[in-house]
Amino acid sequence: MSYDSIVCVKQVPDTANITAEAMKEDGTVNRAALPTIFNPEDLHALETALEVRDLYGGTVTALTMGPPKAADVLRDCLYRGADRAILLTDRRAAASDTLATSYILAQAIRTIGRYDFVFCGRQAIDGDTAQVGPQCAEKLGIPQITYLEKLVKLEDHTVQIRRNFGHGWEVVEGRLPVLVTVVESANEPRPPAVRRVMRLKRARVPAEVAAEAKESMQQATEEQLAAETQRRIEALQQKGLLLEQWDLDRIGADLNRCGLAGSPTKVFRIQAIVLTKSGYTEIPATQAGVTQLVHELVVEHTLG
Repeated sequence: MSYDSIVCVKQVPDTANITAEAMKEDGTVNRAALPTIFNPEDLHALETALEVRDLYGGTVTALTMGPPKAADVLRDCLYRGADRAILLTDRRAAASDTLATSYILAQAIRTIGRYDFVFCGRQAIDGDTAQVGPQCAEKLGIPQITYLEKLVKLEDHTVQIRRNFGHGWEVVEGRLPVLVTVVESANEPRPPAVRRVMRLKRARVPAEVAAEAKESMQQATEEQLAAETQRRIEALQQKGLLLEQWDLDRIGADLNRCGLAGSPTKVFRIQAIVLTKSGYTEIPATQAGVTQLVHELVVEHTLG
């Protein structure tokens, strides 16, 4: 019996290279000013889906939500073996919090249609909330199993999964369809396949095609740009290199549940912390020394 999997992946800011322009004035992330990478645990989710397909047959569909540049992670998914890639991009989805994001992804998953597994990374490094996967399961009305470390058994429409919850593990069983979040200790993601890279490196979503046409024809009229964009799209489609691009209308989303309108999360305060103290203070390992340390921490508002 074969199994169809959908993998939710995300392009995230590289948190190891944060700059002063990381946050906008309204408290949302300024993604355009930050270098981006494939969210690490999503790579492990993709590998898990590919392993299921390799063992049992079926398909792997990669789904991401973001700006046109997020197509980079979709190409990476295809290089590693995904069968299908879908970019959900729409300015009306900008600034979505976890509640709005999970709603949009759930609508996209419903639009894709039949699936046995939905795989997600445990959490994204830009938010570290670990909320989107479980919220998607709730909105889809399907069971969820979090923190997958190993797929123990898959038979008929029943799966057994070993969960790593930090201080130990347990094996749980569930009926398909099921949403599963995956931790980094689950596997070692396979590298991109050279032949697939060579064949798919020119794959594009329509928004990328339009941007490239505009860049190469800066003096062209709107009509000329539209005609050239359409010509390039048709050429990619004939070669099987046109990636799917969806918007909120395509998935039948309620706009009141998307973007800022559908995001109840509010930023209370943003602080830039600058460390100015030089040298060090030696605290004796005595009760008086500990009392002195606590006093200094309270006076400097490190505590309290």
